Amino acid sequence: VQLVESGGGLVRPGGSLRLSCAASGFTFSSYAMSWYRQAPGSERELVASISSAGGSTNYANSVKGRFTISRDNTKNTVYLQMNSLKPEDTAVYYCYTWIGRVNYWGKGTLVTVSS
Repeated sequence: VQLVESGGGLVRPGGSLRLSCAASGFTFSSYAMSWYRQAPGSERELVASISSAGGSTNYANSVKGRFTISRDNTKNTVYLQMNSLKPEDTAVYYCYTWIGRVNYWGKGTLVTVSS
């Protein structure tokens, strides 16, 4: 199983970014996917999740209405569209899935929101 995130960077408050997570090594369309984030000095927290077929999503209260999780099962990729970014969204963002009682994480991509 391999999860590779991309799309992070430096953005000003109010700006947007789209993160991507390319998955391989498993039947992508059979598993739910999630995005987590970890800010400096803080614990890792769940940002958003999406069901295997994409019909069900859920979000942390702190990002509801600003972030959108989606997936393309033909490309084995999950996305996180982030709008109206705030300095408190600064963190390393991780792609995550759970297969056969094993947790799989990507290496993360850094998002910095600063003027």
